[in-house]
Amino acid sequence: MPAGLPLVSLLSQAFVAYTIELDNECEHRMPHKTTQFGRTGKPGEGPWLVSMAMWWTCMRFVDDEGITASDLYERARAATYVSGMIRWGYVSIGPDEKIRPTDRGKRAQKTWLPLFSEIEERWEARFGKRDVDKLRTSLRAVVGEFDVILPDCLPILGYMHACKGRVIATPRSDGERKPDLPGTPLVALIAKVVLAFALLFERDSKLSLALCANALRRIDERGSRVRDLPALCGISKPAMATCVKHLERGSLAAVSTDPSDGRTKIVELNAKGVGAKRAYERRIREIELRWRERIGAKKLDSLRAAAERITGTSGDGARLLSGLKPYTDNWRAKVRPIVTLPHFPMVLFRGGYPDGS
Repeated sequence: MPAGLPLVSLLSQAFVAYTIELDNECEHRMPHKTTQFGRTGKPGEGPWLVSMAMWWTCMRFVDDEGITASDLYERARAATYVSGMIRWGYVSIGPDEKIRPTDRGKRAQKTWLPLFSEIEERWEARFGKRDVDKLRTSLRAVVGEFDVILPDCLPILGYMHACKGRVIATPRSDGERKPDLPGTPLVALIAKVVLAFALLFERDSKLSLALCANALRRIDERGSRVRDLPALCGISKPAMATCVKHLERGSLAAVSTDPSDGRTKIVELNAKGVGAKRAYERRIREIELRWRERIGAKKLDSLRAAAERITGTSGDGARLLSGLKPYTDNWRAKVRPIVTLPHFPMVLFRGGYPDGS
């Protein structure tokens, strides 16, 4: 297998960067409110701010005719958070139990809709049209070989931050026409490959790929300060806190207090945790090798090369960070700047931000 980051890590960083860039633009344009950072627009004008995930799993399919929750799941092929979208002001449910957009939801839909092509044009200007086209073409070639139909997005993660059980992956019959990939947005193609990898990983693993690729990967076997891990992994403090709790409950790690100051929390993997970390590293190599055999080494090598030209090879997604500077009115302008990107998106229920914010 080629040296460097796992392919799923490269593509995950591209997915997260694309999502944050789109979210920043949506936040800048759309009246909204936030819990910690105030509101824009007139009182009552904007909904609570959410991420791109809520477009893909919900608002993309909601219109004035209405849709039931079960039909929404069937169409999106991914679980969403309907109760949150109601509470946050995007949709309502009528007496017929159908979900419809509110006025604020309709404004959000109009804001989201043009952004996908705009962000792709920015990437073409930033990274070069040839390299972005190469990434798009390579993704289509790989997705076209899948024997299942996958959603156009990554799901809101479930128990233990798993993708498993959160999506509908329909087997494609031999005679069934493959999807119309040329019309699929770049970020959706990336999501399909990342999701396919995650579902294979989680089929034979008790731990999710999100948990392994972020927290488990970065915890030093001699112990790590808990407060350092969010920045090291590129995910939020609440997301990391739940990761550490899952590792503790799974008897993979223990948290203690540093005796030198009596305050600093240290998380340390035990023998079982070290074994799980080794199993994760082995498993992602095995899946990529299996893809090389089934999909073809040429297609996988082409996708890796295209992804590396966009993300860089430093491991932190450095090439992507230049597009993530927020507007001064964005909430991300008021928190610590992003210095690295996750190795798997942490799409959580609190609005679907890809780093678990």
